[in-house]
Amino acid sequence: MNNADNMTKYSLRSWVLVLALAPTILVGVLLGSYFTINRFYELEQTLIEQGSNIIEPLAIAAAIGLENNDFESTKKLITAIQLNKASLVQFIAIFDTNNRVIVTSHHYKNHEMMRYDRPFTSLLNTQLEQVGDSIILRTPIFSSDNELHLNTDENQDTERLVAIKLGYIAVLVNKENALLEQHRAAVAAFIIVLIGVQLNLLFTFRLVKNVTQPITEMVRVVAKIREGKLDTRVDGNLIGELDLLKRGINAMAGSLSEYHEEMQQNIDQATSDLRETLEQIEIQNVELDLAKKRALEASRIKSEFLANMSHELRTPLNGVIGFAKQLLKTPLHSSQQDYVNTIEKSATNLLGIINDILDFSKLEAGKMVLENMPFALRETLDDTITLLSNSARDKDIELVVDIDQSIPEDLSGDAMRFSQIITNLVGNAIKFTDSGSVHLKLQLTEATDDKVKLRCEVSDTGIGIDEEQQELLFQAFGQADSSISRRFGGTGLGLIITKRLINRMGGQIGCNSKPNTGSTFWFTLPLNTSIYPIGQILSVDKLLNKTILLLESRELSNNTLDRQVRHWGMRLTNIRSSEQLAHHFSQHDTLYDYALISNKGLDKDCDIASQLEKIKTRCRYLIFIGGDLEHELHSILPFVDKLVSAPIGEKVLAQILIDPQPNSESQQLLKDYTPPEPISREAMSILAVDDNPANLKLIDTLLKEVVSQVTVVNSGQGAIKQAQERSFDLIFMDIQMPGTDGISATKQIRQHSLNRNTPIIAVTAHTIAEERERIEHSGMDGYLPKPIDEASLRSVISRWKTRPRFTHFDQFTLNWDLCLTQANNKTDLALDMLQMLVDSLPETRAQLQDCLDNFDEKQMLATVHKLHGASCYCGVPTTQKLCNEIESRLKQGIGIAEVEPEILELLDELTKVESAANQVLSQLSTDVLDDKQARLL
Repeated sequence: MNNADNMTKYSLRSWVLVLALAPTILVGVLLGSYFTINRFYELEQTLIEQGSNIIEPLAIAAAIGLENNDFESTKKLITAIQLNKASLVQFIAIFDTNNRVIVTSHHYKNHEMMRYDRPFTSLLNTQLEQVGDSIILRTPIFSSDNELHLNTDENQDTERLVAIKLGYIAVLVNKENALLEQHRAAVAAFIIVLIGVQLNLLFTFRLVKNVTQPITEMVRVVAKIREGKLDTRVDGNLIGELDLLKRGINAMAGSLSEYHEEMQQNIDQATSDLRETLEQIEIQNVELDLAKKRALEASRIKSEFLANMSHELRTPLNGVIGFAKQLLKTPLHSSQQDYVNTIEKSATNLLGIINDILDFSKLEAGKMVLENMPFALRETLDDTITLLSNSARDKDIELVVDIDQSIPEDLSGDAMRFSQIITNLVGNAIKFTDSGSVHLKLQLTEATDDKVKLRCEVSDTGIGIDEEQQELLFQAFGQADSSISRRFGGTGLGLIITKRLINRMGGQIGCNSKPNTGSTFWFTLPLNTSIYPIGQILSVDKLLNKTILLLESRELSNNTLDRQVRHWGMRLTNIRSSEQLAHHFSQHDTLYDYALISNKGLDKDCDIASQLEKIKTRCRYLIFIGGDLEHELHSILPFVDKLVSAPIGEKVLAQILIDPQPNSESQQLLKDYTPPEPISREAMSILAVDDNPANLKLIDTLLKEVVSQVTVVNSGQGAIKQAQERSFDLIFMDIQMPGTDGISATKQIRQHSLNRNTPIIAVTAHTIAEERERIEHSGMDGYLPKPIDEASLRSVISRWKTRPRFTHFDQFTLNWDLCLTQANNKTDLALDMLQMLVDSLPETRAQLQDCLDNFDEKQMLATVHKLHGASCYCGVPTTQKLCNEIESRLKQGIGIAEVEPEILELLDELTKVESAANQVLSQLSTDVLDDKQARLL
C-alpha cells in the first residue's frame, strides 16, 4: 500500500526520465569502469614485462663479471643499462650470496630497500615487490658452469646438473608513466560516458514531449467527465497507442452520457417504486409496534412472575431459617443441635441458590441497579471475610487478607455488590481447597485525584482447573466438571454473576489455574474516591516505636502481619516457631508492649496454657489468634488479654493495638457459670402484620426478645383496625396479603388512624427493583427483606426507635432515611452534611434569583451544578431531581427563559428544604448529643 502511494507522488514525466536515464547511466558506468580497470591491469602487466626483459638478460651478463670478480665491467654494464632506460629504471644493485651490496648503478640513498629480506635460498626466479609508486624486481644470478650431483635415493640412482648461485640483482622500476597512462584512460572513459548520457537526455526529452503532453490533456478531459461534463472530448492527432487511448476515452464519455440518461430514467422508476415500498413499511411499522407492545407486556408478566416466585420461595424459607435459629437458643443435646444446624445450613444454602437465580435473572433482564454510595473499604472487607472465616476454620485452611497500604479507605461504589464479588470468589476458593491456603490480595494499580483502579487476586491451593475446562467457568450453570455439582454443590451461577457484576462496574475478570496446583482468580475494578470520611480514622501514630512480638508459623499470615505492623512504625520481633521462641527468650529479656500469638505457632505437644503463661510474663498485652481450641478456652483465657479469630483484619488489629482493652469475650466466658442477666428490652410498642402463621410467629418471637410490647395481626384489615384503636412506635407490614394488601393498608393508616406518622417498615420477600421502588413510593418508611434475620431486625428497630416524628413536610422534600443511607448510616456525618446544605441555602437562593433576573446562563449552570452535587448526599430527592433537569437542559443550550418555571419551582423547594432540615437538625442534634453524654456517663 505504501509503495503504491509513493509511486503516485511522481508524475509520468519523472518516471519516463528516470526509466530512460537510469539504464543508460548504469550501463555507461559499468562499461567505462570495466574498460578502465582492464586498461589499468594491461599497463601494469606491460610495465612488469618490460622490467623482466631488462633484469633477466642483465643477470646472465653479470654472471661472467662476478665469476671473474670483474666488478668494474659489471658496474659499467648496469650503469649503461640504467642510463639507457632512465625513464623506466631508477636504480640497479647487485648483491652477493651473503646479501651484501657488490655493485650499484649509481648512488641511491634508499638502496637498503633493495635488499632481499627473506632467506636467499627461497629466491629461485624473478620476484617483484610493490613499493609506493615503484616496483622492485629481483632475480638470482647463476654461474655459467654446472655441477654434476648424484641422487642417493634408495629406489633409484640418477644424476642431475645443479646451477650455483652467485648472488642476485635488484632493479627499481618507476611506475609514473604507467600511472599517467591509467589516468588518461579513466578521463577518456568518463568523457565517453558523459557524451552517451547527453545523447540519451536529448532523445528522452523528445520522447517526453511527444508522450506526456497528450496524456496530460487526456487527464484534464477525464477530470471534466468526472465533474459531469459528459460532452467533453479529446482532440488532436496522436501517435500509436495514444491515438487508441484517445478514441477509448471519447467512446467512454459517449457511453457514460448514454448511461446517465438511462440511469435518470431508472431513478424516476425507482422513486415510484420507493413510494409504494414506504407505504408497505409504514404498515409493517404498525405491526412491529403492536409486536413491541406484546413483548413489553410479556416482559412485564415475566417480571411479575419473578416477583411472585421470589415471594413464594422466600416466605417458607423465612420460617425454616428463623425457627432453626430460635431452636438453637433452647436447651438441646448434641445430636439435636447437629440436626438443627443442618436444617439452618441447608435452608441458608437454598436461600443462596435462590438469590443467585434472582440476581442472574435481573442481570439478564438489565434490571440490576448499581448504587454509588460512599463506603469504607477495609471495614467492608472485614465484615465479608468474617462471614467466610468459619468455613476456612472448619477445613483448617489458612485464610489471608493482604491489602495494599496505598489503597485509600474511603471509596464510593456499590459496597454490597463488591462484598458479593469477594464472597463468591473467596467462598469458591475455600470450597475447592481441602488443605493449604486461600490468599486474598488487593493492590492499587492506578490512582488519580478522584478515581482508583484496584486489582484483586484470590489464590488457593485447591484442585485446580484444566485449560479446556476454564472456558466453562464464566458460563451460566457451567462448572469445570460435571462431578463437581455432586461433590461441591452449587448452581454454577456464582462466577457468571460475578463476571457480569464486575463488567457492569467497569472492570475485568480472569483466571489462571493448573490441575492439582491451585487457581488464581483476578479482577480489576475502577472505583471513585469519597470526599467524605466514611471509615473510622485511627491514630496509628500512637504505635510508633512500640515493641511487638509476633509468633506465626504460617508463611502467608506471617508476611502479611509483618508488613502491617512495620507500616505502622512498630519495632517487630518476628518468630516463626515455638523452638525459635524458646531460643529467643533464652537470649533476650525484653519486655514487649504487645505480643501477637497464633495458635499455629505454639507447640501442640505441650500445654497451650503454660506456653501462653510464659509469653505473658514477657509482654504487657497478649493478643491470641485462636482457632479450634474451644475445649481449652477456660485454661488459656487467664493469660490472654484479647482473643481474636483468624484472619484478623487490619482495622481490627489497629484498634486493638491503639486502645488495648481487656477481652470482653474472655471475661464472659470465665463467668459462664454465673446466672444469666435478665434480657434488656426496648420500651417500645410494635405492631407486626403477616398473613403467614409461621412468619407471624417468628417475627413475634424475635420482637419479644427486643421490645417490651408486641401486637400481631394476620391481615391488612386487622392492621388498619389496630392502628385506629391505639398508637404504636413502629409497624412491620407484610406486602402480599389476601384482601387488603400491605400497600393499601399503609395508605389507609396514613389517612385515618392514630399512626399517621408512625414509621411503617415493609416486610416482604420481593427483591425486584421495581417492586422496592413501588414500596418506597407507597408511603412506607423502610424495607426488611425475608427471610428475617435477627441482626437485621435489631438494626431496623435501633435505627427507628429514636427517629423523629416529622409531620410538617413531605418525605420527598427531605427523606431522613435516604440521608442516612447516603451517609453510610452514620448519624453524625448525615447531620453534618445536612447542616452544610442549610448553611449554603441563603447564598444559593440569592445567586439563583440574581442569575434569573440577569439571564446569566453561565453562572446559573455553575450554581445549579454545585447545588446538584450537594443534594446527592443530603436526602432531598425533589431538589436533586429539579437540579438534574435544569442542569441537563442548560447544557443542551436551552435558554433560562424556557426553564424559568423549573427554576421558580426549585426556589420554592429550597424554602421547604430549609424548613424541614431545621426541624430535623433541631430534634436529632439534641438526641445525638444526649446519646453521647449517656455513653460517657
